[in-house]
Amino acid sequence: MSDSPPPTIALFEYYKDFYRRHRQEIILVGILLALFLGIVLMGRLMAGVIVAIILAYLLEGPVSYIEKRRVSRWLAVLAVYFVFVISLLATFFALVPVLIAQTGTLLSDLPDYVRSAEEFLEKLPEEYPDYVDEATVAQLLQNIRSYQNELTNRFFGIMLSILRHGFTFIVYLVLVPLMVFFFIKDKDKILAWMSGFLPQERTLAQKVWGDTNRQIANFIRGKFWEVLIVGTVATIAFLLLGLDFAILFGVLTGLSVLIPYIGATVVTFPIALVAWFQFGMGPDFIYVLSAYLIIQMLDGNVLFPLLFSKVVHLHPLAILVALIFFGGIWGFWGLFFAIPLATLINAVISSWPRKNDLATEPAK
Repeated sequence: MSDSPPPTIALFEYYKDFYRRHRQEIILVGILLALFLGIVLMGRLMAGVIVAIILAYLLEGPVSYIEKRRVSRWLAVLAVYFVFVISLLATFFALVPVLIAQTGTLLSDLPDYVRSAEEFLEKLPEEYPDYVDEATVAQLLQNIRSYQNELTNRFFGIMLSILRHGFTFIVYLVLVPLMVFFFIKDKDKILAWMSGFLPQERTLAQKVWGDTNRQIANFIRGKFWEVLIVGTVATIAFLLLGLDFAILFGVLTGLSVLIPYIGATVVTFPIALVAWFQFGMGPDFIYVLSAYLIIQMLDGNVLFPLLFSKVVHLHPLAILVALIFFGGIWGFWGLFFAIPLATLINAVISSWPRKNDLATEPAK
């Protein structure tokens, strides 16, 4: 009679031994899956919380800086939060009305811009028959009309959504700043409460979280300064060059850096169209486009590496793949967090035990 255990017991012992040897990796994968499912299922409902967390990350930097000057955290939080609220109110009452007015004027003038562009393109096959094909121009005109309709529909869709959910929007304006205050004031308590739901044996998960937390914090603060610097410089440049809707296009140029590569490309078209309609194909048109391209070039080659030298150690191809993947799953938030999420995956891969590490692990 054989002394080998029954198949069910043998299988149980196999999985028990597998869990003992790989419990850190299993715990990490379980935490990541829980976070992924939570965001997928409740991401839209938790949009306000996500915004509050982003702002809390942003404000934690100056709070920590003041704390290092031997100031209590409570006073540091109050000082930073006061400046945050004043800045938020100033932006809302000073900048937002200007942006709404310029956006409305731009949309009302957009049919004239498109009509002028269509007339210009329709003449090209007659003036340059050897270089410009009528079918190509017809396809280009169709793309322009589709882009115009999509842009108009998106804007009015956003406006209708804001009006339809106006009460919710006002509630968010109150609740999000309040959540930011409690996130930065009770950060340690919140993290301790959340860690109480996690397994005690989570060394690998803590290592990944430590690396990712630093990367996300540096990324959010870096993006804030990048948006502010690029937007301010672009606004000043457009105002000096006399471009219509200079403030709107300056803000759009600053916001374009939130989505690498794609944002700058999308914003180029309305700026070029308005500049061409306003100045024609003269020197001023060249100046506007040159200024815009120089700002984007300096951002990509000087400012971005300077701000994110300690954050992003990813190949450009990895960033593009992350933009496509996470943008397809979570839309704007996926595009915004594509780099931190790619960094998280990179941190998991870097921290994952190798065969050599397992071979040298002492027997238990």
